[in-house]
Amino acid sequence: MKLRFDIQNANQPDPYIFKDGGKFYMYVTADKGVEAYSSDDIFGTWKFEGIVMTIDNCYEFWAPCIIKVGEWYHIYVSCSSENMFEHLHTARSKSPLGPFSEPKMLYDRFSIDAHVVETKEGLYLWFAQDNKETDRIGTRVYVDKLIDPYTPQDDPKEVIVPTFDEEIFMRNRFGDGKDWHTIEGAFWFEEDGWQYVMYSGACYQNDTYHIGYSAAKTDEQDLKKVDFIKHTENGAFAPTMIKNEFEEGVGHHSVIKLDGKYYAVYHGRDIKPENDTDYVERRTARICRLHVKDGVITAERYEDKV
Repeated sequence: MKLRFDIQNANQPDPYIFKDGGKFYMYVTADKGVEAYSSDDIFGTWKFEGIVMTIDNCYEFWAPCIIKVGEWYHIYVSCSSENMFEHLHTARSKSPLGPFSEPKMLYDRFSIDAHVVETKEGLYLWFAQDNKETDRIGTRVYVDKLIDPYTPQDDPKEVIVPTFDEEIFMRNRFGDGKDWHTIEGAFWFEEDGWQYVMYSGACYQNDTYHIGYSAAKTDEQDLKKVDFIKHTENGAFAPTMIKNEFEEGVGHHSVIKLDGKYYAVYHGRDIKPENDTDYVERRTARICRLHVKDGVITAERYEDKV
């Protein structure tokens, strides 16, 4: 098993993995639009497909996700312009490689990191937005119901909130003495009577940047009615994945189940040399095995090896 994917391009932040018709696709953050890759084998060579979705006069297309509803592929991504900073949009195509057209903004406020899922009760949108009316201000994970792929109810439920200093994005971020926290990058799935929402916390440039999860034992399909419990160790910070001896910046990810096994597709960086003082963006898509059982998720990480 290899840690990194066989990809020649330099960076793949916020990778979203998607399987369709026996082929694998991966969508990533980029400045000018959503970039995509394709492969016949998730552990094989990946082809760079270029930009598959963009919006005129917008930039910084963050953390895309995709879902197929009927004959349409719907992509969800946040982006910025002169008049807005990272608002969620959606567009659609008859192909997973686009081009995606008919874009529409979902929320008229800061909103990022979509994950759209379908249950027996309909479509649900997981995303992150700010909450400044709390002691631990910052972004949190919410879930909203979609009336249709283009239209949220706009009555989101707050699901996962920051509770630890390790989730601080930046201390005194705006000079008001308040520390800014970040919980984002939600990914929902269910397995054997349990529902899980995995997420990223803190800042991707910090040592405490991590992946954690919340879980609920339930068969409730209206996801706004589910109360998730954040995973800890007797109330203490207990991330599923965090910086180790060979990689750092471990965060925003997606999950796929193949042949009965779960895998996380995430971004990370090799540990930089001690004399490397200048930060260079080098988050690359990586993969590891997840073990999921009885409300608990553990990660089996490994360095590159044959």
